[in-house]
Amino acid sequence: MIVKEPKYIFVTGGVLSGLGKGIAAASIGNILKARGYKIFLQKLDQYINYDAGTLNPGEHGELFVTDDGAETDLDLGHYERFTDENFSQESSIMTGRVYSEVIAKERRGDFLGKTVQIIPHVTNQVKEMVRAGGSISNADITIVEVGGTVGDYEGMYFLEAIRQLKVEAGANNVLYVHVVFLPWLEVTKEVKTRPAQYSVRDLQGVGIQPDIILCRSDHPIPQSGLDRIALVANIPSNGVIPLETSPTVYNVPLTLENHGVGDLIVDKLKLDNKEADLTEWKNLVVKIMSDKRKITVGLVAKYTTMEDTYLSVFEAIKSAGWHHNVDVKIKWINAEDLESRGDDINEAMLDCDGIVIPGGFGERGIEGKIKAARYARENKIPYLGLCLGMQIAVIEFARNVLGWRDANSTEFNKETKHPVIHIMEYQKSIKDKGGTMRLGAYPCVLSRGTHTYEAYKEPSISERHRHRYEFNNKYRKEFDAKGMTLVGVSPNRELVEIVELKDHPWFVATQYHPEFKSRPTRAHPLFRDFIDAVIKTASLL
Repeated sequence: MIVKEPKYIFVTGGVLSGLGKGIAAASIGNILKARGYKIFLQKLDQYINYDAGTLNPGEHGELFVTDDGAETDLDLGHYERFTDENFSQESSIMTGRVYSEVIAKERRGDFLGKTVQIIPHVTNQVKEMVRAGGSISNADITIVEVGGTVGDYEGMYFLEAIRQLKVEAGANNVLYVHVVFLPWLEVTKEVKTRPAQYSVRDLQGVGIQPDIILCRSDHPIPQSGLDRIALVANIPSNGVIPLETSPTVYNVPLTLENHGVGDLIVDKLKLDNKEADLTEWKNLVVKIMSDKRKITVGLVAKYTTMEDTYLSVFEAIKSAGWHHNVDVKIKWINAEDLESRGDDINEAMLDCDGIVIPGGFGERGIEGKIKAARYARENKIPYLGLCLGMQIAVIEFARNVLGWRDANSTEFNKETKHPVIHIMEYQKSIKDKGGTMRLGAYPCVLSRGTHTYEAYKEPSISERHRHRYEFNNKYRKEFDAKGMTLVGVSPNRELVEIVELKDHPWFVATQYHPEFKSRPTRAHPLFRDFIDAVIKTASLL
């Protein structure tokens, strides 16, 4: 299937934020890939940050990392999970990065002394980045999610840029999808369409005519409401699609396909239509919705206000459960609460069939996480440590098995006499926060005859990292002698990547973030085998 000209789909949002534009964009990518097209997804974000690296996960959700080390927001995770594609730094464009590029060009004299303005210089930069993303990936169709909502001052230049792109690329090469929210008015027991109508008018006011409108609602939407929106938007009724809240977000691609969105897109973009092969995705949704045995996994963390903070971890755990045909209840365990309980944390951990400690930075909740790792080790409960979760396991083992009561990471205690986790020497002179981190994909060599090797069944792997502190190599012999084996190391053997406990049903902790490479239709090997161990040990109780 050959596409002669690059095609673009722009997804905007209205009424309020958090509608699921990322899910919508990812689902569109899903059904187009199922038709045989090569797709590329990209996010335009209004924040003046250069990237998402310094955003608070408790406010903005998890930070997702790509193979090439880009620190992005969580929508990139949706893109990868829904399309089973690995994306790159070209997929995440923040305002700070756009302005940085424009200012760099101005300093070099690229604008030949002209006054630098939003139009055309900043909008041209956005268009250049959008085109580059699709070109570098050799995509047939580039799907671009515009962050924020229509009417936000911060995002006006994005809207102007995508408006211009239709003029430059041609009407048959650009399609606009607008996602709106239809609130439920309890007093009159009806879904209201007026906010969506105003949002469409705002979009039209900047020169963009939506081709498809996706209507999000927590309640059924009557056809009369959809027709009203279509009339105001000046599009056929079949272009206004109800997207009522589903028990699983993985049903959205099937909903879009059932409502003919794929056909609308290929018709508008003058593409060859081909039936979408969504067999695997349909089987996934059937499995998700079926009745299954339930197990409980405790997630010990410090950000417990919203699931988005650890979204990829949640999805990786659930995907592993679906692989084994079980439903996993994820129990939030506040690490700071464990600290306040003293040595007796049995009540908080009692119903946990497995324990996961995810990544993170900072001292808050650390002692609670150490208690949780000890509980998993001593009670033979399957344990999966992710990044910080590995460092926690190492500190706990050093204190309670090796007997070094002051053992710690220099992140939390610079004066400890046993810095089992520390910054490598070459990192100490680097001042910028991001400069001291290992970001993106790094190789790792596995030891045979270990849980990790049995999971991957490969002697070497590549996984994504985002961390600053490492296992202190001077303590390797002591750990190995007492039963914590270093089963995964960098190819030059300088960096410890994975530790396991010998005398334990399943206790694995990694310096990297395996959750970023998990897919709903293809569970990550470590999460898959972790859940398998949870099922087996729970059956023995």
